[in-house]
Amino acid sequence: MASSPYVTAEGYALLNQELTERWARRRDVVKALSAAAAEGDRSENAEYIYRKKELREIDRRIRYLQKRLPDLKVVDQAPDNQSQIFFAAWVTVETEAGDEKEYRIVGPDEIDASKGYISIDSPLARQLLGKTLDDEVVIEVAGQKKIYFVLAIRYS
Repeated sequence: MASSPYVTAEGYALLNQELTERWARRRDVVKALSAAAAEGDRSENAEYIYRKKELREIDRRIRYLQKRLPDLKVVDQAPDNQSQIFFAAWVTVETEAGDEKEYRIVGPDEIDASKGYISIDSPLARQLLGKTLDDEVVIEVAGQKKIYFVLAIRYS
């Protein structure tokens, strides 16, 4: 399944910043690679081998970002109906055990568990979309049913 093309304005800015930083890092790696290559025998040159690998990884990420960024659809306005859960919503849910958790529904390029950012493509986010306060959401994870109750929805 292809990932959703949606991204928040903050997420888009971070991806653009990452692309700029990768290009700058690439210039440094190319200089180091040239210096390592000038040292002679490349087959046993650890610095040369390491820099080649690093350059491949940087180029792979740059290619991905250059292809992905033009396809992204930036969602930078809250929906008219803010009592329902849509993309970019902050949602506070309660588990069956009584634990409260806050998640933000973001694009797949913005996932960050430490911030509570979950992909719009995740099972929980897909079930939350369109729900309102006090709705119950049931998802199945690894053969187990998990039940969540919507406690709060916000867009700021």
